[in-house]
Amino acid sequence: MPITWTEVDSTALSAIAYDSENEAICVRYRDSGVEWRYLACSPAEWEEFKSPMTSKGKFVNEVLKLKPAERLN
Repeated sequence: MPITWTEVDSTALSAIAYDSENEAICVRYRDSGVEWRYLACSPAEWEEFKSPMTSKGKFVNEVLKLKPAERLN
């Protein structure tokens, strides 16, 4: 199943996506265009991350960077 990206208003990220089959949050970094998949992310974490009230950069640094990850491109 291909990843469906959603553009976001963030200084750090240009787009985000959720891979529900693998419970992974995917992010595309604005400056480099590099895409990462952060594993072991629950649907509740995805809901919090995609909320307009959540700072995307802060969430990446405080939550996602503590999880296993793999570069997509």
